[in-house]
Amino acid sequence: MGTGEPGGKEFSQKVEALYPVAYGVKKICKAGNNDFAVPKLEGLWWVDGNRDARDISRNEWQWKLLIRVPEFVTQGDVTAAKKEVIKKKKLALAQEIHFERLENGRCVHLLHVGPYSDEPRSIDLMREFLKTNGLKASGLHHEIYLSDPRKTAPQKMKTVLRQPVQ
Repeated sequence: MGTGEPGGKEFSQKVEALYPVAYGVKKICKAGNNDFAVPKLEGLWWVDGNRDARDISRNEWQWKLLIRVPEFVTQGDVTAAKKEVIKKKKLALAQEIHFERLENGRCVHLLHVGPYSDEPRSIDLMREFLKTNGLKASGLHHEIYLSDPRKTAPQKMKTVLRQPVQ
């Protein structure tokens, strides 16, 4: 978990710790004949209070970064991978990584194509869809990053925007 803008120093440091742990879990599972592809980075986003994130400084945004793992992955696999990353790569932030289950239930999804800065237009479309269909947001804004911003032009970036609903 962290606070601040996407791509900021804390965000980047935590991404740099998360991926080696995910690949360490993959290595452990592969040795046990349970290989898998490491999925894309995901993020949960929120702000304190009943405020619209667009109305406050990005420095106040809060987030949790995620990488999905298959059902066969255990807490022990994650603990072992974290220890290895801390020892070999000297990434103390790996200690902050947690193994947990996330269940969103029913959601509205939208594929946003373009830079992150244009996401408010897509979020407005989602909100209008919710209103038109008698749905209410219930849970944190969830993003799945399909593109690597280091390798993809901003106008070609693809992000799945997800909103749990009731």
